[in-house]
Amino acid sequence: MSYILVTGSSRGIGAAAHDALAQRGVKVIGHATRGGDEGRIAADFRDPLAAQILWEEAMARSGGDIVAVVNNAGLFEANRLDRSDIEWLDAWEDTLRINLTAAAQLSRFAVRHWQERGTGGRLVHVASRAAYRGDSPAHWHYAAAKGGMVAMHKSIARAYAKEGVLSFAVTPGFTDTAMAGDYLESRGGAGLLADIPLGRVATPEEIASIITFCALDAPPSMTGAVIDANGASFVR
Repeated sequence: MSYILVTGSSRGIGAAAHDALAQRGVKVIGHATRGGDEGRIAADFRDPLAAQILWEEAMARSGGDIVAVVNNAGLFEANRLDRSDIEWLDAWEDTLRINLTAAAQLSRFAVRHWQERGTGGRLVHVASRAAYRGDSPAHWHYAAAKGGMVAMHKSIARAYAKEGVLSFAVTPGFTDTAMAGDYLESRGGAGLLADIPLGRVATPEEIASIITFCALDAPPSMTGAVIDANGASFVR
């Protein structure tokens, strides 16, 4: 049976996507920063070797039959301008490595694998509304990483569609996850909802349903698409 690899699947959107795919009868290989979590593979993407270790372990578990990768792992931590130079740079590099570089590494491994097999496959990148409208003054790094993810996704879609490698991106706005909760509180909590015409943030299950659609059901002609899910807080 074919497998789908989902990064950052121990909580929030990733956990919801893991469950939604499993409910469709898909074999899911999960990932978490630390081990001991329901069989998920441990890999800390701050380590440049972690993505390769994750890929190799996922390949071993699946017998080489990975048909899709969901790049969901993310880090969302404030990085104030008044930090020391080295603290600011360390936070920048950690966020870029976790949110973008690891996704690029895994996408590269997957594309090369599908090319060798001649089977094609699907990539689903969980980016953010921040890729288009930016983010707070303390989150340059997050917006830059998600903008890079969208650009990478479009490049992959254009380059490999003829080989059956399909790429999709999802750009959520605020979502009711542990990662976003502290940020919402720091920006005024309920007051921030005034910027969302829907009147609420998205649920992880809503975003997971889009991920599942892209990974399993989206027609090939949709490759390259970026799907917004932000309650009309940013329309383009």
